[in-house]
Amino acid sequence: MDQVEEVFRHLHTHPEISWEEYHTTDYIKQLLEQEGISVQTFSNMPGLVAEIGSGKPVVAVRADMDALWQEVDGEFKANHSCGHDAHMTIAIGTLLALKDTPLDGTVRFLFQPAEEKGTGALAFVEKGVVDDIDHLYGMHLRPGEELENGKFSPVIKHGAARFIHGKIVGDDAHGARPHLNANAIDIGTELNQLIQGIHINPMVPYSIKMTSFQAGGKSDNIIPGNASFSIDMRAQTNEAMEQLHEQFNKAVKSLAQYHNVQMDWDLSANIAASVTNDEAINFMSQGISRAAGHDSLAQPIVTTGGDDFHFYTIKRPHLKATMLGVGCDLAPGLHHPKMTFDHGAIPKAVDVLSEAVKVTLENY
Repeated sequence: MDQVEEVFRHLHTHPEISWEEYHTTDYIKQLLEQEGISVQTFSNMPGLVAEIGSGKPVVAVRADMDALWQEVDGEFKANHSCGHDAHMTIAIGTLLALKDTPLDGTVRFLFQPAEEKGTGALAFVEKGVVDDIDHLYGMHLRPGEELENGKFSPVIKHGAARFIHGKIVGDDAHGARPHLNANAIDIGTELNQLIQGIHINPMVPYSIKMTSFQAGGKSDNIIPGNASFSIDMRAQTNEAMEQLHEQFNKAVKSLAQYHNVQMDWDLSANIAASVTNDEAINFMSQGISRAAGHDSLAQPIVTTGGDDFHFYTIKRPHLKATMLGVGCDLAPGLHHPKMTFDHGAIPKAVDVLSEAVKVTLENY
């Protein structure tokens, strides 16, 4: 466990944002190759795949690699405030715990980039690294209000998420002549009001909100005609997300037409809601009970947060997958720049995942 703690310290102090995880890839590659483990990397992207054992079945453990870009103590920088440094450490610890264990099958470890962009899992699918996998397990640290420290949930039922970057494209005007243009700030305000009025089935949790807006410059006497904005959309089901997105499109088109401006937007991230599998959940439950005791087995977690892990089962429906929820006294919350958690949860999660893998192999 001294080695595992050192791995976490290194990963935590060397964060890299989505699609830039090249140092992280090299670090894990060198670490695992020193342990005599077979590693596959890619010529055109970060991320790696490691494997122990041989033959069928193939059971996989996935860990996300990327950090967030956020303001910390007045400075914008890469920061591991979503626990991906812990996820990589847990996966590495599980690999080291199993590498000298006789295995009746293959255990594959996916160190996946760009989860925060919602595109890393899709890239791994395109690489074919999950085509022959039978069971796939992920993990995620959970906030204290969701899961008690020392408890583990056998499934995280994530919602869908989409992040949009948009632009309002018009002309600037003199501050004394507001009749000569459409004020991009007014358009942004109207857009924010319109999306707050979007309603779909209230029995399904959902939300849509503006998360950034920039317009104008250093000259106070110019009415800005251009602006940029960001939108965060959440829905508990993939069907509800489609409805929410359709309503957003209508709001943007109506504003553009009314103000006679151009409004463009693109999808910067698209994360699907979870597709769960009862058999995988059962095997994970058994792993929790074996490693931590039945009292540590918690109920399924339903959260409005998202994770691109679920693209694996959507794109490859044969996969039987679930995500382990790790109770670790995480506070103040995920994505908070000063997020902290109980590091003692890492070795416990290693034990749980190791046992879940063994249970899975035993049942083939």
